[in-house]
Amino acid sequence: MRGQSGHDKSLTAEVHQWLFAIGAALLAEKTMVVWNARLKTTAGTACPRTGIIELNPFIKDFGSAQVRRTMKHEAAHLLAHWRCGRRRIQTHGIEWQQACTDLGIPGEPAFHELPLNRKRMPRKFAYRCRHCGFTVQRVRPFQPYTACYKCCQRLNAGKYHSDFLFLRIPFPPADK
Repeated sequence: MRGQSGHDKSLTAEVHQWLFAIGAALLAEKTMVVWNARLKTTAGTACPRTGIIELNPFIKDFGSAQVRRTMKHEAAHLLAHWRCGRRRIQTHGIEWQQACTDLGIPGEPAFHELPLNRKRMPRKFAYRCRHCGFTVQRVRPFQPYTACYKCCQRLNAGKYHSDFLFLRIPFPPADK
């Protein structure tokens, strides 16, 4: 049973109830919970564009309370994005934290501590913001014209500006 994938109607109904109770009926109508046997290292994911919450079948081993907590964590991602519309938000920022509180899990940590297999990919690329000097190490290269989010937020009202482009630096990066 653990390796099954597919739509879970009873869990979907439960998420619908939570969202209806806090006034997010439009979001509830498009939300669906599915089990995804391909998930290995994460407890769950949420896609704000489609409204789908995917759960790792291995979290069943940790009990129904963990399943519900993971569902609420992922539903909070959907709720935060739904409330903010097209505005970009941080994944586990204040909007998500407020959504967690509204769903009954205040103080929810950003990452789980379940003993799921972790897959660490070696980082091969390093970039530095040409304005503030913030350094980022990545597994994959940035797309061209990627700018520092912090500088864009702080100095350009959250809009992209080429003054804050990341520049590729040798890996591993030398300390400033």
